[in-house]
Amino acid sequence: MQDLINLLNWLDDVLYYPILIVVLIVAGLYFSFRTKFAQVRLVGDAIRVISERPVDMSAISSFGALMVSTASRVGTGNIIGVSTAICLGGPGAVFWMWLLAILGGASALVESTLAQIFKHKDAKTGESYGGPAYYIEAVIKSKGLAKLLAVLFSIFLIATYAFGFNALCSYNLQSTFEAYSFYNPSSTPLIIGIVIALITGWCLFGGGRRIVRVAGIIVPIMGVVYVAASLVIIFMHIDILPKVLALIFEDAFNFKAIGSGIAGSCLVYGIKRGLYSNEAGVGSAPNAAASAATSHPVKQGLVQMLSVYIDTIMICSATAFMCLMSGVPIAKEIAGAQYVQMSLMADFGEFGRVFLTFTMILFAFTTLIGNLFYVDNALAYINGKKMPGRTFMNWFRVVCVIVIGVGAVLPMSTAWALADITMGGMALINIPVIMFAGGLVFKALGDYERQRREGRNPEFKAHEAGITGYELPYWE
Repeated sequence: MQDLINLLNWLDDVLYYPILIVVLIVAGLYFSFRTKFAQVRLVGDAIRVISERPVDMSAISSFGALMVSTASRVGTGNIIGVSTAICLGGPGAVFWMWLLAILGGASALVESTLAQIFKHKDAKTGESYGGPAYYIEAVIKSKGLAKLLAVLFSIFLIATYAFGFNALCSYNLQSTFEAYSFYNPSSTPLIIGIVIALITGWCLFGGGRRIVRVAGIIVPIMGVVYVAASLVIIFMHIDILPKVLALIFEDAFNFKAIGSGIAGSCLVYGIKRGLYSNEAGVGSAPNAAASAATSHPVKQGLVQMLSVYIDTIMICSATAFMCLMSGVPIAKEIAGAQYVQMSLMADFGEFGRVFLTFTMILFAFTTLIGNLFYVDNALAYINGKKMPGRTFMNWFRVVCVIVIGVGAVLPMSTAWALADITMGGMALINIPVIMFAGGLVFKALGDYERQRREGRNPEFKAHEAGITGYELPYWE
C-alpha cells in the first residue's frame, strides 16, 4: 500500500511540474491575447447574460447552467484546498491561484463556447447536450483519432468526477469533524461518508432537473453566507490587510525558495489547488454549458468564465484572507480543515467550528451533485450518445454511492493525489484540442461583439460568423 501511495504522489508531482504548469499557462496566455483579454473586457456582458431568460422557457437557462458548473467548482476545495495550499506551499500560493483564475477565465470562455457551438438536441425532449467529447469528435478530421480521444476523455471524466473528486470530497468533509470530542478515527469517517452518500444518491436518482433545482437554491445561499462570514473577520482585522497582501506577494515571488523545492512550492500548490477549485480548461464545465438554451454560444462562454471568478477570486480568496488575517500561525501539521477551523474559532469561538462544519456539509453536497451531473453526460457519449439502460445506471449509481462512503476513510495524500491525477488527464486532452479549435471561438466572439456594437441581441448563425464546413446539429 505504501508503494502505491508513493507511486501516486510521484505521478502527481511529475504531472503538474513541469507538464501541466506549462500547458495551463501557455494556453491561458494564448487565449487571453487572441481574445484581447475578453475575460476582463466582457465581465459586464457576462453579468448581463445570466439574467436573460432562456430562448426556450422549458429548457435550462444560462443561470441554471451556471449554477450546475458552480456547484461542481465551488466545494470543499475552496476551503480545504486553499488551506492545504497555504500550509504546505506557503501564502504565495494565493497569488498563483489568482493568476490561474484570470488566465483560466479565457480558457473557460473558449471551452464552453465550443461546447455550445457543437451541442446536440435530444430528439425526444428537445433539450440540448454536449461537451468536450462532442467537440473533439467534430473538430478533429481523423475520425479514428477523434473517437479515441473523445472516449478517452470521457473515461477520465468518469474517473475524476465519479471516483477521484467524490472520494476526495467525502474525505474533506469528514476531516472537518476531527475537532469534535465525539470523533472516532475508526468509525466516524465511514459514518459521515455513508450519510452524505445516501443524500447524494437521492438527488442522483431524481435526474438532472432535480440536480439543477437543488443546486440553484443551495449554491447562492452557501456562497453568500460563507463570504459574509469571511468579510466579518477581514474587517475585524482590516489594519493588517496591507501586511497580509505583502506576505502573499513576497512569498509568491521568492524564486529562490521556489527553485529549491519547486514540487512543494507555493507556485505548484497554487496551480494544483487553483485548478482543482476552478477547473478552468479541464473540460468539466462545458458539459453544463452545452445544456443551456441561449441565442449565441459566446453568451454561455461568458457565463462560465464568470463561474471561475466566483469560485477563485471570491470564495477561495475569502478563505485565504480569513485564515491569513486570523493570526493563527501557518504550519504543515494543521493543513486542511484544522487551519480553517482554528482561524474561525480565533474570532468566533465555538460558533466558528460549528459554522465551518455546516458550510462544509453544504459545499460537499453541491460538489457531489454537480460532479455526477457531468458523469451522466460522459456515460451517454460512450454508449453511442444515449443514456445506458436503467439496470446499468442503477448499478453504476450504487457504485458511486459506495465510492463516496469509502473516500471518507482514505489517507489525505492518497485522496488528493487520485483527484489531481485524473483531473490532469482530462486537462491534457482538453486543452490541446481547444487550442487547436480556438479559431472557431475567435470567429464566434467577433460575431457576438459585432452584433453588440450594432445594438442587437446577438443571435448565432454559423455562416455569418464565418464558421463553415462543420456539422452543427443544434444550430442547423
